[in-house]
Amino acid sequence: MKLPTIDEAIGNTPLVRLRHLDAGLAWPVWVKCEHLNPGGSVKDRLALAIVNTAEQEGRIRPGDTLIEATAGNTGMGLALVGLARGYRVVCVLPEKMSQDKRDALAMLGAEVIMAPNAPPDSPENFRQVAARLAQERGWFLTEQFSHPANPRIHYQTTGPEIWRQSGGEVRTFVAGAGTGGTISGAGRYLKEQCPGLQVVLADPLGSQLGSYALTGEYRGDGPYLVEGIGASKAPENLEIQIIDAVETVSDEESFQVTRDLIRKEGLWVGGSSGTAVAAALRRAALPETGGPVVALVTDSWDRYFSRPWLKE
Repeated sequence: MKLPTIDEAIGNTPLVRLRHLDAGLAWPVWVKCEHLNPGGSVKDRLALAIVNTAEQEGRIRPGDTLIEATAGNTGMGLALVGLARGYRVVCVLPEKMSQDKRDALAMLGAEVIMAPNAPPDSPENFRQVAARLAQERGWFLTEQFSHPANPRIHYQTTGPEIWRQSGGEVRTFVAGAGTGGTISGAGRYLKEQCPGLQVVLADPLGSQLGSYALTGEYRGDGPYLVEGIGASKAPENLEIQIIDAVETVSDEESFQVTRDLIRKEGLWVGGSSGTAVAAALRRAALPETGGPVVALVTDSWDRYFSRPWLKE
């Protein structure tokens, strides 16, 4: 394969069967390896989609500055696309995000601005800071949390890839939600192919997305260490009606499964991938699940190398 630019390598990631962690369960677990995108995460897809849409609409041109509020992965996707297309990229991160992500963004040429871990309605919240800077300085706000290209790209690519690669056998799709684009877009496509398919939200213990998806109320807010998924308020791109069930996963379980994926399966993934696979293993243990389970693994281990949980 020969490609003119690195952004054309985004997508068409493999679907890999677990060989150890699902031993003895009622159904096999397959993982959609989004950490193998060139920028190391599923967010490469939406970064490329948002830039393509903005270019097609004439809203940006090479030399412009793009700004995004990000947990790190979307920023890396944007920085990668920016390098290929000629854009400057500014990323606003909450303070809880790892130093590894900050360093990787800087190496890709992005400017990194840190914001306090503030609630969504605070002017110091990372989304509010990014929006304010975009308005003040005339930068283009990519706005991953509400941009329609986010769920659309997963409806157009991620969902069809999973359906094709599984031979149409998948009966449960498990994913976390940060912006909500992946679970919404891919989940909607898969349900259209198989109306009985279950879409399961893997949510960190302490996030309120799971309770909102099940009851329409925000409950159980608390701290958690898993990065990139979960929230205290549902993002605009999360289609709640797509979600059939919720599995709440503690940090401890998420990180243990992440270490198992690395050590036993050879999958070099990050903490939120452990959350998704932990939920998938629960579902695969149930005979009534009715068929193979696909878990979406979101990003790579290298952006968490300094975190103690990776080395325990």
